[in-house]
Amino acid sequence: MKFSANSVWVNKDKYDIVVIGAGHAGCEAALAAARLGFTTIVFTVSVDSIALMPCNPNIGGSSKGHLVREVDALGGEMGKVIDRTFIQSKMLNKSKGPAVHSLRAQADKANYSRTMRQVLEGQENLEIKQAEVVNILTEDGRVTGVQTFSGAIYNCRAVILCTGTYLKARCIYGEVSNNTGPNGLQAANYLTDSLRELGIRMYRFKTGTPARIDRNTVDFSKMEEQLGDERIVPFSFTTDPDEVQIDQVSCWLTYTNEKTHEIIRNNLDRSPLFSGMIEGTGPRYCPSIEDKVVKFSDKNRHQVFIEPEGIETNEMYIGGMSSSLPEDVQYAMYRTVPGLENVRIVRNAYAIEYDCIDARQLKPSLEFREIEGLFSGGQFNGSSGYEEAAAQGLIAGINAARKLQGKEAVILDRSEAYIGVLIDDLVTKESHEPYRMMTSRAEYRLLLRQDNADQRLTRIGYEIGLISEERCRKLEKKEELICSEIERLKHTNVGTTKQVQSLLESCKSTPLVSGASLAELVRRPELSYRLLESIDEKRPEFPADLRDEVIEQVDISIKYDGYISRQKKQVEQFKKLEAKKIPEDMDYDQVKSLRIEALQKLKEYRPVSIGQASRISGVSPADISVLLVYLSSSSH
Repeated sequence: MKFSANSVWVNKDKYDIVVIGAGHAGCEAALAAARLGFTTIVFTVSVDSIALMPCNPNIGGSSKGHLVREVDALGGEMGKVIDRTFIQSKMLNKSKGPAVHSLRAQADKANYSRTMRQVLEGQENLEIKQAEVVNILTEDGRVTGVQTFSGAIYNCRAVILCTGTYLKARCIYGEVSNNTGPNGLQAANYLTDSLRELGIRMYRFKTGTPARIDRNTVDFSKMEEQLGDERIVPFSFTTDPDEVQIDQVSCWLTYTNEKTHEIIRNNLDRSPLFSGMIEGTGPRYCPSIEDKVVKFSDKNRHQVFIEPEGIETNEMYIGGMSSSLPEDVQYAMYRTVPGLENVRIVRNAYAIEYDCIDARQLKPSLEFREIEGLFSGGQFNGSSGYEEAAAQGLIAGINAARKLQGKEAVILDRSEAYIGVLIDDLVTKESHEPYRMMTSRAEYRLLLRQDNADQRLTRIGYEIGLISEERCRKLEKKEELICSEIERLKHTNVGTTKQVQSLLESCKSTPLVSGASLAELVRRPELSYRLLESIDEKRPEFPADLRDEVIEQVDISIKYDGYISRQKKQVEQFKKLEAKKIPEDMDYDQVKSLRIEALQKLKEYRPVSIGQASRISGVSPADISVLLVYLSSSSH
């Protein structure tokens, strides 16, 4: 759809950075840019959609909780806002090791959006504008501004694309197809053509959402109640844990059954997913209920979570039953689920198709390789999820600002952060579906735990300019306490006294035959720092606001010391390859003995290091050896 303005006029206000889109990526990008001192304007098709949660009403979850903690450690906002607006919180995977512990919080959706909007409105250097951006303006391969639907031109020095699922969006269920964005909001129908004219390659992806139902029509007596944690852990390292201990709402668990599946199978011909009406590729790890029934035909039931959308609404989300089936089929299948026999639908389930980019066109900084000053973040990069979006938006905002500062881009590698894994995967691997973060994607996940995100990244946030000196000093104090306490436990011995043996017996731990250090006892799987407090006569008093964090780190550091040391050695090898940089103007045609496929891929991706080159599909270890020899030759 080619845009043609009736009139063109130039806005005389001065802007350094333009952010297009005010979802989770756009909010973090705009806040980062403005906080770093640059005059920033964020465009949105509707100010009512700022930080909107069009799908699930939660923040965090497996691996996603890691991303939120990392965003917070770098100076982002998502963790702070969810701490102010959650209605239930739970640490997932607690029965497993700390590498996969992930925080997840149910949000009051309306309050989350409203609170984030207030943060943006109160931010110095930041302006919000409701308008559709239709053109990216460039000159000699560099961004110069944007044009809106009204014809207005806003000149700037950098642009960050955070369009989410709005570009040429189409919402579909059954034979109903509306050219709208999520929740019936206006789609952005013109920008795609401007991007294509700039030579940007586009994909057509799809995602979906389940129906929203009326709480008053749900029979909870037929469901299993899902409670939050007794002691709530905040997302943000700046939030006082005592301030988030609230009365939590309940979620509920029920299941589909064979009758549900029969209705779905009998109506697959009416599903746009299977009829060919939907062209976009959907997320493999968040399939629709019709996908589940077809692909997992051996399963006689699937989990269904009933989750509140907020305190002041009766709308509830049917997690696990995303669908694009017709409205009458939705009613029929939902009403076969225990507890939903008389349910009324408030909003129909739907699938949404949208345009996004092939992220391999981006540098690791999230700047387009061929268009200087144009950055991109969020679902527009072919990812899924609020948390993945926020992480990319933050990095794009930081690097757009640093480019204008004349500073080197911030690039987190795979050994430093889940954010590094996320971005590296997006810019080096071909995606045929929306990318979802998972703990299994992180090779060094024992080092990249959600509990130590502050120790990994807060100093980087301070160097960038998004973290205060006071926060850095608090981190230093915490680390001092952790180190000194670990050393104390290593050198504090207990004997085979009656008190010690009684404690070990009560914890079903092997009795001592001779003395042992407290560190040796903490190392036992069934024991912990807290369990040993009664026999630790000289334990120190930690500051109240750091006590839980220090104890957690002491426990993990001692219990997993061997594994952590081993992974650190692996990281050393990884860093060596990452440190071998490849010149930006590298002429790969001069590198003899590269296979044709490798030559093509290297010329297309232009990796910044040997490490990144080694992760490109089609580049073999033999090709890497050839590159290493070439780079180490006397002329290079």
